[in-house]
Amino acid sequence: MASGIFALLDDIATLMDDVAVLGKIAGKKTAGILGDDLAVNAEKASGFMSDRELPVLWAIMKGSALNKLIILPLAFLLSAFLPWAISIILIIGGLYLAYEGAEKIYEFFFPHAHPKEKPKLEEVSEEEVLSMEKEKIKSAIVTDFILSVEIVIIALGSVTGEPLVSQIMVVSLIALVATVGVYGLVALIVRMDELGARLIAMNEKKDSISDKFGLFLVSALPKVIKSLSVIGTLALLLVSGGIFVHNIHYLHDLLAGIPPMLAEFIAGLVVGILVLLVVKLFSTLWRKSRKGN
Repeated sequence: MASGIFALLDDIATLMDDVAVLGKIAGKKTAGILGDDLAVNAEKASGFMSDRELPVLWAIMKGSALNKLIILPLAFLLSAFLPWAISIILIIGGLYLAYEGAEKIYEFFFPHAHPKEKPKLEEVSEEEVLSMEKEKIKSAIVTDFILSVEIVIIALGSVTGEPLVSQIMVVSLIALVATVGVYGLVALIVRMDELGARLIAMNEKKDSISDKFGLFLVSALPKVIKSLSVIGTLALLLVSGGIFVHNIHYLHDLLAGIPPMLAEFIAGLVVGILVLLVVKLFSTLWRKSRKGN
């Protein structure tokens, strides 16, 4: 009896060791898109009234958790019964990520012309404010769903061929990190200015250490969010390029002599530009057809 218990404990320990090793591999492969997830959500969770930032973030986090509960079972069913579909979904998702990265670069160099209007002061009711808040939360949850699909599929693709139990544990762990870890960091980022303001108001002494650190946090917040946006764009191209290089043999052989990170960036950028051109072409043709009708 005792030997059976020890054998069971040994099997559990071995399984946990395997999960830890596989978790590191999956974590490395999803790190780029987790960085983009962090950048996107930090941007979407900012811009609210100070006392609404955390409630909004909590609402988005609950939506993100629900997204994972929907995506995970479907991903495991695909892995069990249609494993070949994983690569197809990865490539389709990679096309979207490459397009998004290329579109952000295009927008940076060729920003859309926005008509300049004089700012108008309008009274907005509490109901209208809550309605706009709900719309932003819905938009953030939809974006999170797309990113969550990619995170789960990339993590699942890194453990394809492993026992189903290991796949479930590793991918669920990555999904947990993608929810709790990412939104925990987002909460810290969006509250940087609030923490800085409290440090500044901590005492009446001028040029104190708390004042300096508080001013640093307040001034650093917009720079942090902007830098996360840049990092997120690079991450989109690297993650998508990695998907293409590792799942399309022609690209893998073509870029074999180039450093892996550079090869992934080139693949992501080139494919992203091609997809962007196709989207722009179809968009132009669609507008012309609508005008003709």
